[in-house]
Amino acid sequence: MDRMLYVAMSGAKQALEQQAVVANNMANVSTPGFRAQINAFQAVPVVSDEQAATRSYVVATTPGADFSHGPLTETGRALDVAVRGDGWLVVQTDGGEAYTRVGNLQVSADGQITTLGGRPVVGDAGPLVVPPGSTLSIATTGIVTAQATAGNAAVGMTEVGRLKLVNPDTADLVRGEDGLFRMRDGLPPAEADPAVTLATGAVEGSNVNPVEAMVAMIANARLFDMQMKALQTADGNAQIANKLLAAG
Repeated sequence: MDRMLYVAMSGAKQALEQQAVVANNMANVSTPGFRAQINAFQAVPVVSDEQAATRSYVVATTPGADFSHGPLTETGRALDVAVRGDGWLVVQTDGGEAYTRVGNLQVSADGQITTLGGRPVVGDAGPLVVPPGSTLSIATTGIVTAQATAGNAAVGMTEVGRLKLVNPDTADLVRGEDGLFRMRDGLPPAEADPAVTLATGAVEGSNVNPVEAMVAMIANARLFDMQMKALQTADGNAQIANKLLAAG
């Protein structure tokens, strides 16, 4: 009875939390470069001073993300890039470097190449700054070239730098609350990998399968109902046991 209450109570709580994660995945079906979050249930004992061995409960864990590739969509836009195969673009945050697959880039008012979220994109030699009024092109190797214009005529090509492309082991990456990935605590930033290449004029979509996410939402709702029925059954059994003890 005691074990049943703990399992059902914690199971219902974690089913709700897992439902929230699945709903977040579902909400990001159309988010470029999004990586679905993976969930799992785990049974653990209740740790207390008395070490009650009969008690256990369930926790929902998030062992990582689904790093499978999303579909590529051709846009024809010069500043849209998608990483081919494994690899990441590098952006600068307040806490250091972070990694993303979101490749719809833009030029900020101060001439920096940034993501649509305004985070500076990191090059092999630091932030990438382009001359004002120039036209940009990005090669499959990540080299950024700026073409200056005078009136309607092109007057020169300048190599701005190369996007820093990395390919760390996915086991070393953790997702932050901002949706960006970072190296685990204690590990140095990833080194540039010349083997990583880009598809230009394209963006990578989310790797969330909307059908699978919808099925998971239905399954979690049914799991929550099952846990609540288990609680009701445990409560009913306890009331019957109390009546029998009182009668005896």
